[in-house]
Amino acid sequence: AMANAAFMGIGAYTSALMTMQAGLPYPVALAGGALAPALVAYVIGKPTLRLSGVYLAMATLAFGEVVRIAILNTEAWTGGALGLNGIPQLTQPWHVAAVLIGVLLLLQRLRSSRTGRAFEAIKEDETAAGLMGIDVAGHKLAAFVLGAAIAGLAGTLNAHLTFFIGPNEFGFDRGVDILTMTILGGIQGLAGPVIGAVIVTLLPEVLRGLQDWRLMANGIILVIMVLFLPRGLWDPARLRRLFGRGAGGSN
Repeated sequence: AMANAAFMGIGAYTSALMTMQAGLPYPVALAGGALAPALVAYVIGKPTLRLSGVYLAMATLAFGEVVRIAILNTEAWTGGALGLNGIPQLTQPWHVAAVLIGVLLLLQRLRSSRTGRAFEAIKEDETAAGLMGIDVAGHKLAAFVLGAAIAGLAGTLNAHLTFFIGPNEFGFDRGVDILTMTILGGIQGLAGPVIGAVIVTLLPEVLRGLQDWRLMANGIILVIMVLFLPRGLWDPARLRRLFGRGAGGSN
């Protein structure tokens, strides 16, 4: 999740430069915004994904800082700390809805495929998956690259919706937001991250009075979820137990 914020930034800046500097059509910018972070993920994924746990988190966090500093120091292209102004506002609400639906359908189809079953096995136990003949390293790299492409696509949509992008938009704070969305919603199904994203997106409006304390609120949410609902809000097994108990009690 920490790397996805950087991938969003790569996609946002790549696509913005394609439309602003090169005058390329919006669909081409969308493709470029997804392809650029996917290529970066492929390059850094091989050495990075050998790590696990805290070390992987530290590596992805460091990568995010590298991207942010690179943006700050390439002022001629990215505008540096001032960011990019005047990005064509080409993103329409239906674009966001169409991309969201398309990505969810793609991921749902992937989950039911042989590759998706391999992903699930690796998530449960990497060692056991490897003993079953699954290419663990290859599948982890594929998931990393696909996640980067989706993040870059999100960055492209965002850049062409908000008119302005800056390096701080894709730094540590955005990474924490993405992590909060994932843990809050849960990773037991596609509905979980969507639910988490909706809640975290609406949360600033609910907590508007907290202003700069919003990150602390996200941190508290993370701690509560890890302690009391480690599998997130969307946990099909827990929901089945609850509804099953309710149905049993009504008989």
